[in-house]
Amino acid sequence: MSGEKVALVTGSLAEARLVKLAEQLASEALQPQVVNVGVKVAALMTAEIIERRLTLPENVDRAVMPGRFRGDLERLSRHFGVPFVRGPEELADLPAFFGRGGVEPDLSRHDCAIFAEIVDATTLDVDGILERARALRAEGADVVDLGCMPDTEFPHLEATIAALIADGCKVSVDSANPDELARANRAGAHHLLSLNEHTLAIADEGAAVPVLVPANPGDLESLLRAMDAMDAKGLLYLADPILDPIHFGFTASVVRYAELRRLRPEAPILMGIGNVTELTDADTTGINAILMGMISELRIQAVLAVQVSPHCRTAVREFDRARREYFAAREAGSLPQGFGSGLMALRDRKPVASTAAEIADLAKEIRDRNYRIEVSEEGVHVFNRDGHRIAVDPFDHFPHLAVEGDAGHAFYLGVETARAEIAFRLGKRYAQDEALKFGVAGETAQSLEEAHKLSFKNAGATFADKRAERAKRAPDAAATPDEPEDQA
Repeated sequence: MSGEKVALVTGSLAEARLVKLAEQLASEALQPQVVNVGVKVAALMTAEIIERRLTLPENVDRAVMPGRFRGDLERLSRHFGVPFVRGPEELADLPAFFGRGGVEPDLSRHDCAIFAEIVDATTLDVDGILERARALRAEGADVVDLGCMPDTEFPHLEATIAALIADGCKVSVDSANPDELARANRAGAHHLLSLNEHTLAIADEGAAVPVLVPANPGDLESLLRAMDAMDAKGLLYLADPILDPIHFGFTASVVRYAELRRLRPEAPILMGIGNVTELTDADTTGINAILMGMISELRIQAVLAVQVSPHCRTAVREFDRARREYFAAREAGSLPQGFGSGLMALRDRKPVASTAAEIADLAKEIRDRNYRIEVSEEGVHVFNRDGHRIAVDPFDHFPHLAVEGDAGHAFYLGVETARAEIAFRLGKRYAQDEALKFGVAGETAQSLEEAHKLSFKNAGATFADKRAERAKRAPDAAATPDEPEDQA
C-alpha cells in the first residue's frame, strides 16, 4: 500500500484497542501505525516528555495525538519534522475523524443572517436595550430587532437607534404602527418589519431595507405585488411569506416559502421562526434543525428569531450553530451529519465509547487504587485494582467505594457517577472528569470565533491543586486519581 502513513500515538492502557482499530482503518489510502510512547496514559504527557520518549516510524506523514493531550502541537511538529494533530477524544470516533481526512469541519462560514428580536423594547430604557442587544449579538445575532408593543409609546425610539448604531449594532424596528416605522426609517434604522403593498410609501422616508409581508394572511399574490413595486423603484427588501403555527396553517405556510422561491429564484427571503418555536412544547434544537434544513435548501437569506418563552432561551445560539453546520454540509454536498453535532442536545449518535467487554479487559490491566468510571451499553462501570462493578444508580455504587474519611473524594465520585447515570439514561457520551456535552444548548458564553473553531479546551480542574502537586513530584507517573484513561 502507498497511502498516507499516520502514527497513532498512545499509552499502554489504550494500545491493544487502538491496534485493533488501526487494523480496521488500514486501506490503500491510509496506513495507520500505533506507537506506544512508553507510559500508561499518553494524554497526560507534556510536549517535553513526548519529545524525550517518542520514536516515530520512518517516513511517517503525520502523527495523531490523543484528543485529551494538552501539549503544544506546533512545538512537536517542529521537533519531529512532521505535522502533529490532535485526534478525537474517544477511540470510537477515529473512523469519523479519518473519514474527514483528519480535519475538523470549517464552521466559520454561513450565508444566513440572524435577526434577534427584543420583543419588549418599548418597556426598556436605552441602557437596558443596549445590554440586551449586546447579549444577543454575543449569541450570534447579526441584526437586533426592536419590538414595539401595541398601544405602548416608544418616545426614546430615535435615541435607542442612535445608541445601538454607535455601539456597532445593525438595527431593525418591528411595529404594526406605520408612524413608528416611519420614525425608525428617518432615524437611520437598517431594516423595517414589516411593510405590505399598502404601506410601501414608508420605505421612501429613509434608507432602511424593509421586510415585505402579505397584506392578508396567506396572500402570496399581494406579497409578489409588493416585491414588484420595490423592484420597479430599484429598492432593496426581504420578503417573508410568514411561517404559521402548527395546526393553524403551518404546512401551507411552508409550501408558500417553496412556491416563492420557485417563482422568484433570486429574491431575498426572510423566515420568522417564532410562531413555531415559541408556540410548540418541544425542545428548540430539533425544531431549529428542521427549519434550518428548509432555509438551507431554499437558500433563504435571513431568519428572525425570538427568545420570549424560557424554553426558547437558546434559539439564537442554536440557529447560529445550525446555519454554520448546514452551510458546511451543503458546500460538501453532504447530509448534515458529522459537522460538529452542535444541535445534539439530548442524544449522541455514538453514546458509548467502549463496549462492556472492552472495559472489562481494561479493568484487568489496572494496578492502582484510582477509580475509573466508564459507561457501556450495560450501565455505569466503576473499577480499580480492587474490583469492577456495573450499576446505574450512584447509590448502588457508593457502598462499594473505599472513600471512608475522604469527604472530598466521596463528593467527587458522587458527582461523576451521577453524570454517568444521566449519560446512560439519555444516551449521551460520558467522559470521566468532563462535563456532559449538550451541544450549543449547554455551552457557556464565549466568543463566536472560539465557539466555532471547535478548538480543544482545557479540562476542568477537579482537585486541580492535588494534580498539580502530583505532576511536579512525578511527571512520568501513571494516571492521577480519578483521571480518565487515555482514549487514543
